[in-house]
Amino acid sequence: DAAGDPQEWLDVLGNGLLKKKTLVPGRGVDSRPQKGQDVTIRLKAMLEDGTVVEEDPALTFTLGDCDVLQALDLCVQLLEMGETALIVSEAKYCYGAQGRSPDIPPNASLTLEVELLAARDAPDLELLSGKEKIQLANRKRERGNFFYQQADYVLAINSYDIALRIVGSSSKVDFSPNEEAELLDVKVKCLNNLAASQLKLDHFKAALKSCNLVLEHQPGNIKALFRKGKVLAQQGEYREAIPILKAALKLEPSNKTIHAELSKLVKKHADQRNVETEMYRKMLGNPSAASTPRKCKDKLPWSIPWKWLFGATAIALGGVALSVVIAARN
Repeated sequence: DAAGDPQEWLDVLGNGLLKKKTLVPGRGVDSRPQKGQDVTIRLKAMLEDGTVVEEDPALTFTLGDCDVLQALDLCVQLLEMGETALIVSEAKYCYGAQGRSPDIPPNASLTLEVELLAARDAPDLELLSGKEKIQLANRKRERGNFFYQQADYVLAINSYDIALRIVGSSSKVDFSPNEEAELLDVKVKCLNNLAASQLKLDHFKAALKSCNLVLEHQPGNIKALFRKGKVLAQQGEYREAIPILKAALKLEPSNKTIHAELSKLVKKHADQRNVETEMYRKMLGNPSAASTPRKCKDKLPWSIPWKWLFGATAIALGGVALSVVIAARN
């Protein structure tokens, strides 16, 4: 009972949502497994009413890679070799708000009985055969798909990154052309799913990079074209996004999702251009008014009244006459 003596329970995260209690002691702290090792456990998972929803006598996974429930990934690190423990976890660290149909309802807490059986170093990626590398990468990719369906996009990205690291690792083993093709297929799927997760988190620059990596290998990949168009649209780059979505629609004319997105972008682009046109008009003024020559309101010199001109002439002539008289006297 999790409500028993609080001194027997370890509050793993300090928030009361994940607790661990030792039932059978192990071989000491030094025997605890390390992150990155492959561990094997005996697992029994139960609902709060005691209904058993999962049993596995030898579940193996890589510790710290989020290959299993977070409750297990976090708590198995604390187990000693041979230890049996009881773990009580809220839904957040199990199957969350989605649950697992048909046996685990949404927002269900779980009680996990776990025994640590073995821990060993993970295999050297360079020595894996083509088939082994494909299987391992696919397991990580499928785990990413699980997290994506749970709307946990951060953990989904983590799993896809691990799968891509496996695919891209160097190898000392020769692969057949079919194995090379399968590895490329896994890589493309991971990059596409990675872009989808990054887009959900508004990581537009990263999502664009993932899409471009897919298109380097497969220029006609519809998913990559569609997501690249969406990324550009989210950034307001409608002029660039529209031809990309048109290319995707040309490859799959019956795709209603692409058609709807393209129609929406065309309208947004038209609205954007109208706004820009109006902005430029206000900045530059009314072009029609500016192009019409304005009537000159200033009078030209010859429009000076004649009486002013006559007076000025008379003064000038009078000055000349006076000068003549003075010269004659001298």
